[in-house]
Amino acid sequence: MALYVIGDLHLCLSAPKPMDVFGGAWAGYMDKLKEGISVIHPEDTTILLGDLSWALSLEDSKADFAWIDQIPGRKIIVKGNHDYWWSTSAKFYKFCNQNNFSNQWIMNNNCYEYNGYALCGTRGWFFEEERGSTHDEKIFKRELLRLEASLRSAGELPKLVFLHYPPQYRGYECKEILDLLKAYDVRQCYYGHLHGASHALAMEGQWDGIDYTLVSADRLNFKPYKIF
Repeated sequence: MALYVIGDLHLCLSAPKPMDVFGGAWAGYMDKLKEGISVIHPEDTTILLGDLSWALSLEDSKADFAWIDQIPGRKIIVKGNHDYWWSTSAKFYKFCNQNNFSNQWIMNNNCYEYNGYALCGTRGWFFEEERGSTHDEKIFKRELLRLEASLRSAGELPKLVFLHYPPQYRGYECKEILDLLKAYDVRQCYYGHLHGASHALAMEGQWDGIDYTLVSADRLNFKPYKIF
């Protein structure tokens, strides 16, 4: 009963936007992903950490979620900045029922239990007050509320946090999110979003008592990261 995480699949079966055009690690990435998920078994749980599909709506995303449906076991989905298909949990579960997609779950103001741990998270956001617009500030505050709701729903269980955006990287930190992680005694945080040359900006390992891991697909060579 393993726990895996991987972010930034950027599936393109529903929308003609293959990442192969970037070359390098992304060349043939759909085949690499298919091989990578072969290690996952029906009893396992996999966190899909945002930027899953290039589709602009749930209606248009059917082929990508059919691909995701083939991943064995429970799939827990966190929103990414390119997940324009994202709507409401109710609409997503209706979409899954209509298409016979099973065991796909949305993380939104909630958490999920895994073997005595609480799996918490949200998309997160990049925001710096002196440069952020009113729109950015509104989104940022909403993400803070969602993260705290997720953490609060975990009760006394030890918490693993999954964010699409990194809460810190070289030259930047989101103090409000970092403060929430500390306040709820989070010890492990996984994030995505950073690609290619941006991997060098990642802050991984122990920082102020929390262990951070970058799990964007190209960082992992398109193989899910096994937590437990």
